Amino acid sequence: MTILARMPAALALGAALLALPGAAQAQAAAEPKVNMVIVYGDDRCPESTGEEIVVCPRLDERERYRIPPNLRSSDSPSNEAWNNKVLAYETVGRGGIMSCSPVGPGGSTGCTAQLIDAAYAEKRNSPDIKMSQLIAAERAKRLSTIDEDAAATQARVEQAEKDYIAREQAARQDQPTAQEPPLPEPRRP
Repeated sequence: MTILARMPAALALGAALLALPGAAQAQAAAEPKVNMVIVYGDDRCPESTGEEIVVCPRLDERERYRIPPNLRSSDSPSNEAWNNKVLAYETVGRGGIMSCSPVGPGGSTGCTAQLIDAAYAEKRNSPDIKMSQLIAAERAKRLSTIDEDAAATQARVEQAEKDYIAREQAARQDQPTAQEPPLPEPRRP
């Protein structure tokens, strides 16, 4: 076979390979476009069309004007407060007893104190619910109603006593009073 005989087969193969990207583009054009829209509160989500699919995640109304959560915090050293940098420099070269350093005798004795201070500071500044605050709130709620409860109980007791006395008086008035017999005369020897 000569080169000329192989040429039509090669041309057909090349034409098929060139047509593949065009087919992929046609298939991609047939897929609808996806549009993601964040809606807040009771806002309405836009309707999907034949060429476009609309997906709407819903967030609280409070989040409308806030910075997105993934951009709110950063671990970049440029975001560190100057106060923290100055405090870090204050401990440079510090050694000896109660210093929490590996240098000098008793350097490790300050580590426990620093850990305890850090734990108390964390506990003090924690946004978590504190049990002591819940207990104090419950006590205040209970004490706020104790006077009302005591007054209501006292009123019920007084009313029960009045009802009892009234029943006793009514019972005495309904019964004829019998004369008590005279006491016998004492005997004389």
